[in-house]
Amino acid sequence: MRTVVRHLGVLTPRLTLRDIEIWHPARWGAKSPMQTIHIKRSSNDGDAERARQGPGRDLSPLLAGAATAVGLFGALLALVDSGSPLRGPLTLFFLLAAPATAIGAALRGLEPFGRVLAALAGSVVLNMLVAQGMLAVHRWSWRGGVIAVTVISLLVFLPGFVTVKPTKT
Repeated sequence: MRTVVRHLGVLTPRLTLRDIEIWHPARWGAKSPMQTIHIKRSSNDGDAERARQGPGRDLSPLLAGAATAVGLFGALLALVDSGSPLRGPLTLFFLLAAPATAIGAALRGLEPFGRVLAALAGSVVLNMLVAQGMLAVHRWSWRGGVIAVTVISLLVFLPGFVTVKPTKT
């Protein structure tokens, strides 16, 4: 059996290189793309600290806090049945932002653009599933929908903050 397999050339290595292998830069000592990836380390000099102290510093925590306040105010306006003209837009913002924030926090491993896109799509899907479920059981109410989206968003958001310490046995 071995002689037949060797005769067919299945187990014998090729002694010649293909065209692409002959002209590959690694044959002359060039580094492959995987060898040229470097980890960027933060510099210990104060350049980064001085850049953050000026008026152009990072505003994302401030914007996140403002968005949270606007969303919570929208949920509050919806739950107390306010007659304010801001009730509709702020409630809509809450219904989109709360699940999107929860889903985005759960998807930490993705790149920022993919994370935002997946979080917004998941937010729309969650809102539609809540509405569909409430309509299917004939229990539709706008107040119940806001509460259901809030509870589901919290259930998706909170496990990211729970850490389980391994026990010693």
